[in-house]
Amino acid sequence: MSNKLHAQWSSRLAFILAATGSAVGLGNIWKFPYMVGESGGAAFVLVYLLCIALIGLPILVAEWLVGRRGQENPANAMADVAERAGRPRIWWLVGASGIIGAFLILSFYSVIGGWSLYYTLGSVTGAFSGQDADGIGELFGNMLASPGLLLAGHSVFMLLVIGIVARGVSKGLEGAVRTLMPALALLLLVLVGYGMTTGHFGQAVAYLFNPDWSALSGDTVLAALGHAFFTLSLGMGIMMAYGSYLGEEVNLLKTARTVVILDTVIALAAGLAIFPIVFSNGLDLDSGPGLIFVTLPLAFGNMGGGLILGLMFFLLLTFAALTSAISLLEPVVEFVEERTPLSRSLSTLVAGVGAWALGIAALLSFNVWSDPVLFGLGVFDLLDKLTSKFMLPLTGLGAIIFVGWFLERRGVEQELGLSGGMASLWHLVSRYVAPIGVIVVFIASL
Repeated sequence: MSNKLHAQWSSRLAFILAATGSAVGLGNIWKFPYMVGESGGAAFVLVYLLCIALIGLPILVAEWLVGRRGQENPANAMADVAERAGRPRIWWLVGASGIIGAFLILSFYSVIGGWSLYYTLGSVTGAFSGQDADGIGELFGNMLASPGLLLAGHSVFMLLVIGIVARGVSKGLEGAVRTLMPALALLLLVLVGYGMTTGHFGQAVAYLFNPDWSALSGDTVLAALGHAFFTLSLGMGIMMAYGSYLGEEVNLLKTARTVVILDTVIALAAGLAIFPIVFSNGLDLDSGPGLIFVTLPLAFGNMGGGLILGLMFFLLLTFAALTSAISLLEPVVEFVEERTPLSRSLSTLVAGVGAWALGIAALLSFNVWSDPVLFGLGVFDLLDKLTSKFMLPLTGLGAIIFVGWFLERRGVEQELGLSGGMASLWHLVSRYVAPIGVIVVFIASL
């Protein structure tokens, strides 16, 4: 047990903003709207919300519960909560896996954050103006081919993240999300407002909200299940770390519901911002990550007011990347701070520089180190696959099995304020539905 005073969130609102900021990342801004459009619109949204309710939300609550009971970093929290419940301390491995996962993800996530900064700068300098598709494609290709450019973006982005996290929970994390989340919401609102003027807003609404049940397949349901899991930052130690700064007065289930709703609303709003621009410019929807870094810059470079819209969009993307990145660094910093004599700022520097160094290997895999290193994958893709397909699902599975099967049932019911039918429903979901759902995603992704 650390003898350092453990920080606390100043209010429930601060915690909600931080947890939502963690959940709202690059995936919400491009991946979710794109998945919705490709997979049956509202039919996919309904399946996704069902997956969130049955899998995402229970695991989110389980991670918060362990974090709050432990009041320490994820590894220590799992060990101590297990010991108090008369279980072996080996459960610390679940928390440790989350911390390692967060560290690995941050290393390559920061590289994409650097792309976002580069494109924000490109918007200011008018780099997209008057470019054709080949010109924009070349711009993206040249960026990836330049180790110097990628290193500069990655370094500046990581410096911002380290600077925020080093200031602690109240000044750093809270201060950042209190500024970034309202700014993100405002930018999104303005972009949705612009979408309404394009003449293609109705088409975007139909694309997102018109159910096409024929587009639903087993693959689609699995995609919804997988995204429901990853969008809430589960299995990364983040929510356990955030939960460890929580007081007893916060109702975990109600707060989880609020975070899930905000996360989904922002993801759908991103679709209402992006798709009218895509439709009005006759652009290709089916371009995955390229939608953000190739397709949209083409539109911004050739439309009235594109300079300002492009700047707003890439600022939005950068803010979303930052709120997720600070949450990825937090569990690592909390662990270093509590397990070593280092201060908060030095712990942040050690953790941040470590992730930055690994990120250099990831960014070099786009150019000078493009040869596969393992299983035919470069460093960037290897880190992505290792975390998303293995570490995250298994860590989340460990957390929900621990809370569902190994903690005293009555104690969990009291902590969540459940009784009667609702308590039975919680136990059914946490013991059977959520674990089986994660196992299905895990096996399918293999």
